[in-house]
Amino acid sequence: MAPMAHQAPLTHSVAFLARRAATALAAAVVLGTAAAPAAFADTPSPKKLPEGLYGTKDPQYDGVWRQSLALLAQDTVGVRPAASAVNWLVGQQCADGSFTAFRAEQGKACDAKTMRDTNQTAAATSALAALGGHGDSVKKAVNWLKSVQNDDGGWSSMAGSPSDANSTSVVIGALAAAGEKPESVTSKKGGKTPYEGLLIFQLGCDAKEGERGAFTFQLKGAAPNADATAAAATGALGRGFVVEPAGKGADRPVKPLSCKDGKPAGTGPAQAAEGGAAYLVAQLDKNGQHLLSAMPGAEKQPDVGNTADAVVALAAGAHGSAAQKPLKWLEKNAADWAKQNGPAAYAQLVLTAHATGTDPRSFGGTDLVAALNATGPKPAGSVAPSTAPDKNAKDSDNNGGGIGVWWVVAVGLAIGAGIGFLMSGRKKKNEL
Repeated sequence: MAPMAHQAPLTHSVAFLARRAATALAAAVVLGTAAAPAAFADTPSPKKLPEGLYGTKDPQYDGVWRQSLALLAQDTVGVRPAASAVNWLVGQQCADGSFTAFRAEQGKACDAKTMRDTNQTAAATSALAALGGHGDSVKKAVNWLKSVQNDDGGWSSMAGSPSDANSTSVVIGALAAAGEKPESVTSKKGGKTPYEGLLIFQLGCDAKEGERGAFTFQLKGAAPNADATAAAATGALGRGFVVEPAGKGADRPVKPLSCKDGKPAGTGPAQAAEGGAAYLVAQLDKNGQHLLSAMPGAEKQPDVGNTADAVVALAAGAHGSAAQKPLKWLEKNAADWAKQNGPAAYAQLVLTAHATGTDPRSFGGTDLVAALNATGPKPAGSVAPSTAPDKNAKDSDNNGGGIGVWWVVAVGLAIGAGIGFLMSGRKKKNEL
């Protein structure tokens, strides 16, 4: 089934969740276990948007995600968000420290039916840690994330489901933002670190030469996934949404994963990130300095959001020269995408500009900061941009990936229909 030509694509933030959902569904078919995406919460859509929320569309699937990215991007460039915006995010937290995509009734306690989501929780943790003054909320969120770490050291979007590269990477970034040392956060059974959990998704010397160094989303031995690779190449370096620019003169060449006698020449997170970066560069060069969508029906369309993720990953590895060409592509092609997508897209581009030392107020002729501010409540003022990651512990349904609303609806309906493999005993583990 292909998206209807007249249908608008998804926002980047929802599409991120939809991409994750698509792969999770495919993984569940193979594994025969539950992997119901947490994006499809059963919270009813609001008739009126809450005060302080960024964007104008239904927040049911991405409210906390887009709010967190917006607040984080503003703080990164020295904008002090409105109190109502911060209060809305804080009020979304469950008593156990977790976050779901959206809670319409903040005064109502989370229960067993609340679909707690590690991605939303990690994003909120990163934002609140950066803003400061929310030490208790950050601590509770970190403790919850630790409590749902899988035995392999990684995380799934939903507690109890198999780990995936994207969720593990996002959580690593949140732990670092909260002042934790990710390598010291080990699983209760097996003592595995998040980095050990992440590296199991990298294709090694037994893969085809053009696929070596790439990461799969979930299943070991599955096809390389540029979205997962971009996330993992950043996460493996202990970085999150905010990557500080390496500075002038800091430019390391990208070195592909090298093999000797069928084994990698080097091991460890840094080498894994290097291999992932090399795969991304090869894909960018192949496609004209942008990545292509991996979503069904949109495989030949540019994925603006994922290209931005790739640029951040390259910047995190101090691969300045390699990041320049896709960055220039974004400056020429991302403005319309961001305008259509709203807060999450603007926030992502602001953070991309920051990571590369580019002025977000003049990004290809667009003032990304002003545009982001316009999608939510008027900022409270300006402050010095955040530099310490651990201090005080009107969008539309579009996405550059080109996948339509039908995909979220289709997956959501499939889950709602009660497909057997989505309803295993693992569900109980999620009912915290």
